[in-house]
Amino acid sequence: MKYKTKLLADRFITALSEWPGVECISLNEAALEDTLNPYFALILDVFYAGPIPDPEERRRLYGTDVAAFETSNQSSKDRFLIGNLPVRLEYKATQKINELVGIADSKLERLWFIKDSGTYGYYRLTQGELLFCRSDWIQRIRQRLLNLGDVFWDQVRAIHQSKMEHLLNDLGAAFLQEDDFNYLISSALFIKTACLTLFCINRRFEPSHRAYYKQVIELPILPDSFHTHLQSFLRFDTEIIKERGHSLAQLIARSIIAL
Repeated sequence: MKYKTKLLADRFITALSEWPGVECISLNEAALEDTLNPYFALILDVFYAGPIPDPEERRRLYGTDVAAFETSNQSSKDRFLIGNLPVRLEYKATQKINELVGIADSKLERLWFIKDSGTYGYYRLTQGELLFCRSDWIQRIRQRLLNLGDVFWDQVRAIHQSKMEHLLNDLGAAFLQEDDFNYLISSALFIKTACLTLFCINRRFEPSHRAYYKQVIELPILPDSFHTHLQSFLRFDTEIIKERGHSLAQLIARSIIAL
């Protein structure tokens, strides 16, 4: 963590940890970028098991230099600027986290609940840098997620692989119809779902979109020539016509299904 980032993070940790309801605070990997990087953001996941201040009180407690403050009451996310640095504080109830983890390790019949949101929530639970813990709650949560069995991974793979095959059909239909708009949408959703399937095959939770490419090409289990096919698929220029893109998508899908 950069020094400037650490100073800013420490400021909020000091304030938030005084709230009795706050159980744990973790740092999102977006804060590990240089502050000049457009992807930089100080994102803190604040897990709470009791009452926390309302949005107006939170805004006051954040400091007098807070600018462009906005909040989402439904999901309890506060966004604002400190100078030119974006800050996002996301408040998450421990009870809901317990339920989410329970779906993964003991209530697999409810996996449909996360089929659209994927496993990114689990990724943040296991990968965030812990800056404050009131108890061992988060360690117990992480241990449960690290010990998920094959049944979980196989079922989640099946969900995403099925969706990948449907998107491949959509991609082919858009190509035949010369539908540029739906071809672009289907292409993006197809490659995302293909990567999701590979993360499941490798027993890995999916990262944020900005980290997809870097992490997927480093997975230990990949189809032969996957990297080459992916590179070609991502070349959005006149050298790659839609027919070639559709053919590459077929190759990628078949090679993943064969794993």
